[in-house]
Amino acid sequence: MSIFSVFSLLGGLAFFIFGMNQMSKSLERIAGKKMEAVVNKMTRNRFVGLLMGCFITIAIQSSSAVTVMLVGLVNSGLMNIGNTVGVIMGSNIGTTVTAWIMSLIGVSSNSIFIKMLKPESFSPLLAFIGICLIMLSKKPKRKEIGNSFLGFAILMYGMVLMSASVAPLADSEAFMSFLTAFKNPLLGVLTGMVVTAVIQSSAASLGMLQALSMTGGITYGMAIPIIMGQNIGTCATALLSSIGVNRNAKRVAVIHLSFNLIGTAFFMGLYFVLNALMKLSFVEKSIDPVGIALFHSIFNVATTVLLLPFSKLLVAIATKAIKTEPEPQTAYLDERLFATPSIAVAECDKLSSEMAMLARDSVHSAAKNLLHYSQTDEKAIIELEREADIYEDHLSAYLVKLSGRELSADDNRCVSKILHTIGNFERISDHARNLAESARELSEKKLSLSESAAGELEALQQAVIEIVDLTIDAYERMELSLAEKVEPLEQVIDLLVETIRLQHTSRLQSGECTIEKGFVLADILNNYERISDHCSNIAIAVIEAVTNTLDPHEYIRQLKSANNPAFQSLFADYKEKYLG
Repeated sequence: MSIFSVFSLLGGLAFFIFGMNQMSKSLERIAGKKMEAVVNKMTRNRFVGLLMGCFITIAIQSSSAVTVMLVGLVNSGLMNIGNTVGVIMGSNIGTTVTAWIMSLIGVSSNSIFIKMLKPESFSPLLAFIGICLIMLSKKPKRKEIGNSFLGFAILMYGMVLMSASVAPLADSEAFMSFLTAFKNPLLGVLTGMVVTAVIQSSAASLGMLQALSMTGGITYGMAIPIIMGQNIGTCATALLSSIGVNRNAKRVAVIHLSFNLIGTAFFMGLYFVLNALMKLSFVEKSIDPVGIALFHSIFNVATTVLLLPFSKLLVAIATKAIKTEPEPQTAYLDERLFATPSIAVAECDKLSSEMAMLARDSVHSAAKNLLHYSQTDEKAIIELEREADIYEDHLSAYLVKLSGRELSADDNRCVSKILHTIGNFERISDHARNLAESARELSEKKLSLSESAAGELEALQQAVIEIVDLTIDAYERMELSLAEKVEPLEQVIDLLVETIRLQHTSRLQSGECTIEKGFVLADILNNYERISDHCSNIAIAVIEAVTNTLDPHEYIRQLKSANNPAFQSLFADYKEKYLG
């Protein structure tokens, strides 16, 4: 084996890792919010978690990304540590699919159908299709499919390059003599662990082992310990990602490590005992890529079957290893979720919905408090407003960083929608707090509005509550038909506010109302009017996200024109409902 073969081996490894990363990122962007929906189902039970972990790892071809994602979710308080155990086990099973795909490189036959199963036969075609999709397609999702095809082709080219570079070793006596050192199982475990930890990819280290196996010099006895060691080495990524996180998040990495350590210790012990008692005949036989994939699958499935009933024990081990101490409040979101951007976007969307609910609760409570003032209710409204501020601070800072990542078109639209709306939700909560202060002023000064003013204000309150409910429902469901009802109602609320102001002026002139009451009423009207304006802004952001073609200014202009019968009809209905 010459120095150029070494260069080819290193180049093949580089192509393999690059192709794997390219394919993984593209598949993750294609999965998008569907993957987030899968994540939400993880919390049901350990068996569902097992299936979901397996499914996601197959979908994005990266067990390390799944584990880092779990660390981020637990660190953010979005997932319970106990719910991660099944997912971790499932991801270990899911990663075996990669080994089976790579094992096809060893297929040999004169049949054209069998030859087509060889990656070196069909991957060039996938590369051509991929580059065509990237260059010719206008749809972002098709471009991502093209990227994933191209990533797979690069990955397989790297595998072929590694296999070709090590082929001369089959005739090398020095290499065969060197391999005898790996008959020591403990050295095999250590080698698999170190190599995988260094390159931070179990798939790449497994690919190297499969390439070496094609020389015919790797036996089952050598490969089995190395494969077990690779499973331990893949924990390095999770351990690194756990630096600087809260204790529960660190426990996720410990669970991942202890799962693989216990599995390796148990089956290595079983392997030693069986080999000592029965002298296993296959130990000295040469292993091929298919054999490596088969044992990799058997080991991961068997470890899962062995330890799944002891999920709580794994959590207990992690809890004991990372002791509980007082620690600062957890951030709402963790930047480790950037490793899977679609998950990060989906969690931001979920938190923005929670923020929307805070805004709705604030308005409902403020309207009730105006009619029947309570100091307790005022404190609750102030607390809701404080929470809304925290949500906005965390979300806006997080989304600005997230928007710099490679996002799918759908995720980009979602980020834009959230950034355009969270400020409006926060301002709605501010106005609700202002209304609570007006209610306190009326109570402390023992002021009461006239009967006619109170009736007009009640109609306005009902209209504002309806527009807030309508807006939040439209945002939650991302439903165009609901969002389009907001602007006509906002126009009616503007008319209501103007009418109440005119009526107040008349009452002031007749002596029915006082200047002092007028100041409080003006504050109430201003806050209700501003709440409806923010609802209009949110509805426009929803319409823009759904249609993806909206110019907000042009939309408002067209909406208010006389040529829009749908708007005019809704406007007339709301006007009849609230103005009579």
